[in-house]
Amino acid sequence: MDEQALLGLNPNADSDFRQRALAYFEQLKISPDAWQVCAEALAQKTYSDDHVKFFCFQVLEHQVKYKYSELSTAQQQLIRETLLSWLQAQNPQPEKTFIRNKAAQVFALLFVTEYLTKWPKFFFDILSVVDLNPRGVDLYLRILMAIDSELVDRDVVHTSEEARRNTLIKDTMREQCIPNLVESWYQILHNYQYTNSEVLCQCLEVVGAYVSWIDLSLIANDRFINMLLGHMSVEVLREEACDCLFEIVNKGMDPVDKMKLVESLCQVLQTAGFFSIDQEEDLDFVARFSKLVNGMGQSLIVSWTKLIKNGAVKNAQEALEAIETKVPLMLQLLVHEDDDISSNIIGFCYDYLHILKQLPVLSDQQKANVEAIMLAVMKKLTYDEEYNFENEGEDEAMFVEYRKQLKLLLDRLAQVSPELVLASVRRVFSATLQNWQTTRFMEVEVAVRLLYMLAEALPVSHGAHFSGDVSKASALQDMMRTLVTSGVSSYQHTSVTLEFFETVVRYEKFFTVEPQHIPCVLMAFLDHRGLWHSSAKVRSRTAYLFSRFVKSLNKQMNPYIEEILNRIQDLLALSPPENGYQSLLSSDDQLFIYETAGALIVNSEYPAENKQALMKDLLTPLMERFKVLLEKLMMAQDEERQASLADSLNHAVGFASRTSKAFSNKQTVKQCGCSQVYLDCLQTFLPALSCPLQKDVLRSGVRTFLHRMIICLEEEVLPFIPSASEHMLKDCEAKDLQEFIPLINQITAKFKMQVSPFLQQMFMPLLHAIFEVLLRPAEDNDQSAALEKQMLRRSYFAFLQTVTGSGMSEVIANQGAENVERVLVTVIQGAVDYPDPIAQKTCFIILSKLVELWGGKDGPVGFADFVYKHIVPACFLAPLKQTFDLADAQTVLALSECAVTLKTIHLKRGPECVQYLQQEYLPSLQVAPEIIQEFCQALQQPDAKVFKNYLKVFFQRAKP
Repeated sequence: MDEQALLGLNPNADSDFRQRALAYFEQLKISPDAWQVCAEALAQKTYSDDHVKFFCFQVLEHQVKYKYSELSTAQQQLIRETLLSWLQAQNPQPEKTFIRNKAAQVFALLFVTEYLTKWPKFFFDILSVVDLNPRGVDLYLRILMAIDSELVDRDVVHTSEEARRNTLIKDTMREQCIPNLVESWYQILHNYQYTNSEVLCQCLEVVGAYVSWIDLSLIANDRFINMLLGHMSVEVLREEACDCLFEIVNKGMDPVDKMKLVESLCQVLQTAGFFSIDQEEDLDFVARFSKLVNGMGQSLIVSWTKLIKNGAVKNAQEALEAIETKVPLMLQLLVHEDDDISSNIIGFCYDYLHILKQLPVLSDQQKANVEAIMLAVMKKLTYDEEYNFENEGEDEAMFVEYRKQLKLLLDRLAQVSPELVLASVRRVFSATLQNWQTTRFMEVEVAVRLLYMLAEALPVSHGAHFSGDVSKASALQDMMRTLVTSGVSSYQHTSVTLEFFETVVRYEKFFTVEPQHIPCVLMAFLDHRGLWHSSAKVRSRTAYLFSRFVKSLNKQMNPYIEEILNRIQDLLALSPPENGYQSLLSSDDQLFIYETAGALIVNSEYPAENKQALMKDLLTPLMERFKVLLEKLMMAQDEERQASLADSLNHAVGFASRTSKAFSNKQTVKQCGCSQVYLDCLQTFLPALSCPLQKDVLRSGVRTFLHRMIICLEEEVLPFIPSASEHMLKDCEAKDLQEFIPLINQITAKFKMQVSPFLQQMFMPLLHAIFEVLLRPAEDNDQSAALEKQMLRRSYFAFLQTVTGSGMSEVIANQGAENVERVLVTVIQGAVDYPDPIAQKTCFIILSKLVELWGGKDGPVGFADFVYKHIVPACFLAPLKQTFDLADAQTVLALSECAVTLKTIHLKRGPECVQYLQQEYLPSLQVAPEIIQEFCQALQQPDAKVFKNYLKVFFQRAKP
């Protein structure tokens, strides 16, 4: 071997050596006999360096995985012998763990390749070599785990061929060797129970893994279970023993047998004192035990469900009683102060409630259980002292996830007993809010949170919580009244403040019932409790919630509009990109404030001239600031300064755009007298397109504004489009064009013939810009460039589809014969040459439309020839390509459009098309005469669906 290159395998080697080692690895992988050098080095222990040994195993792994079938029988035999002799030599000094794991992977790969054919005695050979000594057993167990992961690991994606092979291997193993393997596990567990806990833990892991697919009676029997229960009392083994029992309990089996198994296990565990979890200090073990109890509980519930379904009433009753006896333990675990332990039992708890929901009437004990679960949920929802609100890390994220699980439990509780849930929340809420000033933040937060959660736990349509069921409506109304009048919005903790605002927005319908509370809630939004809060997180969330609150109550907002607009004035300022000025809100948050201002003005009851004046007051400062910043940008030298100015300009355009969200169409803009102010904005913003600096950012902003204005101003925008388009097509990148084309598509689809002259004029300049970008050379392995080109190609075809679909084919026809042909050829290429089913589908839609428009007897000169020379062949060449995958949903849609194209050609050309297919084209593809006949008959069927289905079958048969 190249000793110099091997030096680069050391993690501390410098990058040149590492590069050389990588190159050497690639070279050895493709070399036909390098694996033999590695095999020899391993068998003869040529190298003592661990990284070199690992490297040798990697080369062998590559050989077995990808090139094994190329080896002769003798060479395959050599690999087997090498691995066995390496295994035999493990006794005196064990290898590092990472080498043992890699060796186990290679053994497992060899096993799945050879077990069914050349090496049926695989396990017997391994066992005879390892001889059940500790080092050998360690490797034997690692090999078993590697084999299990090759055969049944859900995370590994297998081809259907591999899946079939794996099923066959498991069936063969069950017949031939599983009882012997199980016996070897028993011997290992027995022989090492006092001497080697590491080996025992590994063995328990193997049993847990294999239990899911072997005959359970081999494991679920007295000698095995008693040994496992013995291990439950040994500190170093009990977590693995617990997991092993969990896998046994989880195994699918007859419901009555499962019930007996679980009950006998529970009896032994209870007698051994495992149910007294309050005496247990090892929380890791209790978490595993909680998972085991969860598994037992859920298994019993599955048994109950099956028995009820089968009508076995007596057995089902026994199963229900068995479940009920586990509930006290479940409650103990659910309310445990450790959230992991509690989280592990939630599945059982959730499924238990599902049973109660199905029972016609609940016993007193069951009602008490429901109440106990409710109390546990309320207690466990509470934040603890350690939660870091300012800097949320992994622990905090886990608690947020845990809270989501508890929310599902609360929802399920509400399905079982809505009255209990409402009464419990009301009790906790009222008691807490009476004394909120002297109560800890986490208790206040959870009280308000519970009220918030009721909205989903007790669902109603369209948020109508305050009508319908009188007792529920009045309870919620009382709680909401308490929330907004208690002063709790002033509580000095961000979690309480946020929960307050979330809740008033969730129950906005309350304010239509009791509108007298709107002013005090608006004040909370508009002072230090909300938008002026000291925490940026609260300010940011409040900006969004305020916008929702105002928009949902737009009818009730009229008396407060001027007051609100005055108060938010400072928040509307476009933050100057200089002298480190920190504004209260980020630009994203300001978007919501602008949207709120726009909505207030538009939805107000003011006359049009007032609305116009208010909208002008809102937008004029933006326009003035925009002009100043654009001038500064033109003169800015420093790139960082340019970027910061361009961002501010972009924000200004975005803010103006956002104010228009309150308008649904031109009519509403006209009624408010606001057309002129938006036209002024357009005139102010468009000059940014000719700025040579920071083009991407500026173009993107102005483009978005144009999209909005096409909806709000309709044809009043049209005079601005030609010059805007001209600027946007200068010095384009793929992304610019990709974003520009949807704008043109929107204009084309909306205005159709009105914009025909403009489209005809800009059609070829746009296409030249697109082709210029598509033809630019790129590196072969430049993934992002390839993706950008693919997306641009899709956009280009979408543009042609819009033009042809809007009945404006003359835009293409008037480009001169040479250009028309060039465009048509690109569509044929799109349909056939590029393996992109989304683009192919669009191309066939374009071709169908053009055939429909031009394919008749009075179509453009030469188009009929083009149909037979290019379009018909495209309908066959595309689906015949290897890359055209008929198992892929998008590809099937492309094929469907291909069928429509052929049907349209037949419709427009009649018998002539059938004759061409019969006598010229299909014979040229060597299609058999009877298939040609069948094809032409299917094409002539009046029902298009029949032909679509036939075409799929036709190509499935035609492809090898």
